[in-house]
Amino acid sequence: MSKVGVIMGSKSDLPVMQDAIDILKTFDIEVEVDIVSAHRTPEKLFDYGKNAHTRGIQVIVAGAGGAAHLPGMVASLSPLPIIGVPVKSSNSIDGWDSVLSILQMPGGVPVATVALNGAKNAGILAAQIIGSSNTEVLEKIIKYKEGLKQAVLDTAKNL
Repeated sequence: MSKVGVIMGSKSDLPVMQDAIDILKTFDIEVEVDIVSAHRTPEKLFDYGKNAHTRGIQVIVAGAGGAAHLPGMVASLSPLPIIGVPVKSSNSIDGWDSVLSILQMPGGVPVATVALNGAKNAGILAAQIIGSSNTEVLEKIIKYKEGLKQAVLDTAKNL
């Protein structure tokens, strides 16, 4: 079974990260959810980053606000693709600090970065990564995108 790790810096990130969890479940992808703070639980971060792939996780979606070091630090430790979700938090500078902390990674330590609070797109991207080698997931993504197309066509027809 395909498995995605969804991690966040604190419980306050869960309302945003729930979108990734929900969309992954619609594709029948198993989701492991955890709180892994880069600043408050660095030992847990190191363990998670180094060992997630040994538990069958194929992609990690990491959300964080403020300084947002979680996605980049996990990427520095893990051989897996990491998708960063910048979260606009209460201590954020309109979210730009989070966006730039995740987006501006040095060469050799990539983090795919979605829009501010864009956890749904992070979940879809994780599913697409898995779908590149899993035909069942790929078919669900194709059907999902057809549904998006049809919704637009139906809306346009009803104008």
